[in-house]
Amino acid sequence: MHSPEQPLPTFDEVLLCTPQTSAEQVGLFLRRCLIPCQGGHKIYTMLYADELSYDVSCKAEELFQRLQCYNSSYRLIILCNCERENSYLPSAFSHCKVHMIPQRSRAEIQQYLQYHFRVAQPSNAAAAVFKEHMCVGIVSSKRAGMGK
Repeated sequence: MHSPEQPLPTFDEVLLCTPQTSAEQVGLFLRRCLIPCQGGHKIYTMLYADELSYDVSCKAEELFQRLQCYNSSYRLIILCNCERENSYLPSAFSHCKVHMIPQRSRAEIQQYLQYHFRVAQPSNAAAAVFKEHMCVGIVSSKRAGMGK
């Protein structure tokens, strides 16, 4: 995010983990990250890795240990909920833990995201619904079931 022109992560660089995420999905992701290819220097990110089941987490750590020798310059970020840092995967990688503080202000981050999510030519698309012709938006309510 050094400049607005830097692209957002691509679909293959991010794994959004849930309790239903399979060992196969995590394995494919780790192979993309740890086996060198001509893809360049991507930054791979596992979001909510603390949500993975115990079995999947064990397999992920085992695969990571086997594959990391193939690539000494991999870039892998594992993001977890700090309240669940005692889950298996965060514990397994606790020696690599870094507490992050955003280096950019909230306004700068919002500006960067607006640059990438703004629809170039507003039309009769769903983007017309969101503020300032954004192609994404968050709809929330303080009261459950109120027509979101």
